[in-house]
Amino acid sequence: MRGSEIDASEYNSYYQGYVDFVNNLRLLDAFERGLENTQAFFASLPQAKLHYRYAENKWTPKDILQHIIDTERVFAYRALYFSRANNANLKGFDENEFAQNTVANTRSIDDLLQEYTAVRNASICLFRSFDKERLKLIGTANNSIMSVAAAGFIICGHEIHHQIIIKERYL
Repeated sequence: MRGSEIDASEYNSYYQGYVDFVNNLRLLDAFERGLENTQAFFASLPQAKLHYRYAENKWTPKDILQHIIDTERVFAYRALYFSRANNANLKGFDENEFAQNTVANTRSIDDLLQEYTAVRNASICLFRSFDKERLKLIGTANNSIMSVAAAGFIICGHEIHHQIIIKERYL
């Protein structure tokens, strides 16, 4: 499935930019490309920048990587839940609360990347298991509808969004 095959009615307009970042790749190709690009991007960051904050109370690149990991887990769970349960309705999650309750900055970048890789590989397996009918199923999360496919495209676009932010504000 490609991004052009999902309708804007399958997700909240807030996520349009994330879906657009995937640039009409097939979903599984977007997951694979993201795995490669995100690993390389974070591994290439200078050590001195891993704990950098461009303003008070902003996240460090390590915080951002942990946020990418956490968000992928949440959206993959949403996709799983929507694919298995009729009329699924899940609560939202507060990314700032999650970020306050991690120890990302005490971990090595290699450790964070190992976790990212494990989560991404699990997501690839999950989304590979969905047929076209499952990808079109809809649920509600945080009071907004979302299809299984949209959750996947949002995961992939979300990490691109944060890499752009790091390039613009941290490097």
